[in-house]
Amino acid sequence: MGPTNVALVKLFRVDQDLLAAQEKFDTAARSVRLLERRVTELSAKVQSVSSALKEQQTKVASFELEIKSRDERIEKLRTQQQTAHTNKEYQAFLTEINTEKVDKGKAEDEAMKAMESVERTSAELKTLQTQLAEEQAKLAETQGQLGGRLSELQAEIDRIKPLRQEAYDAVPMRGRVVYERMADRHDGDAMAPLEKPDPRYEEYGCGTCNMTLVVDVYNRLHTRDETVACPNCGRLLFIPADLPPDVAVHKPKEEKAPRKPRAPKAEKAPKAEKPESLKLGAKINRQTAAKAVVESVNMEPEAETPAAESAADSSTPEESTADSAESSVQATADADTVQGQVG
Repeated sequence: MGPTNVALVKLFRVDQDLLAAQEKFDTAARSVRLLERRVTELSAKVQSVSSALKEQQTKVASFELEIKSRDERIEKLRTQQQTAHTNKEYQAFLTEINTEKVDKGKAEDEAMKAMESVERTSAELKTLQTQLAEEQAKLAETQGQLGGRLSELQAEIDRIKPLRQEAYDAVPMRGRVVYERMADRHDGDAMAPLEKPDPRYEEYGCGTCNMTLVVDVYNRLHTRDETVACPNCGRLLFIPADLPPDVAVHKPKEEKAPRKPRAPKAEKAPKAEKPESLKLGAKINRQTAAKAVVESVNMEPEAETPAAESAADSSTPEESTADSAESSVQATADADTVQGQVG
């Protein structure tokens, strides 16, 4: 990137550090600020109620003074009434005394109302003073707990501010104007990194708003000393450290060497064919199958015991003939059963 973009990126990095430190300080000091605000509000209320109480006490005192003066006036009129020479003078003094008594009664009523207001205001003032004392104690405790942490964060902010000013002075005037305008619009987030969503394609986007950008934006930022803004959000674009030219620029694929042909496989010897009698679904000669069944039945029997031999010798020719016929029928039936199962 050109020197203008390099200076802007440095300023942007310092601003990000300053904003992060300020945010940490604000987060840690939020509880202190809330307590300070509460103490300030209570102090203002206490002062207002104290002023109202003083006014009400002054009003009560004025009513008391008025009542006292009317009492004195009544006594004076009574003294003068005693020295009246005519009935007319006597009645005049009496009327004036009664008038003073009525005015005195009104003053006493107003004084009673004012005294009740003073009592209510005094109770309210006492409650507010108690709350103010509690909030002040909480504030002192919180400041004691967070005092060291706030001091460290404030020191970090004071350390970054000169670096920010130095980076700001290194930016050309034209870059400052554009940067400050974007910082005011986006709350300090004036720049956005250039991103390559898919490494397989030469496509770029804004790292903040994800707007797809033109293909030559990387070449403009890399080879020219000019500011390039995102057409969507307006933030100034810059090339991040993890997007060097060998990663950003798409390279053509290298042609791979052709593979060597594989050797032909050896031909397998043909398998011997099964005889027709063993093939699945082969036809079975009924006469051959019956013959095989008869041979399996007429196999040589095991040696019989002497008692069995004597019983066989004692059988009649008719029984032997019946047995032979029954065996032939059974053999034929077995042959039919085998033929049905195979079929």
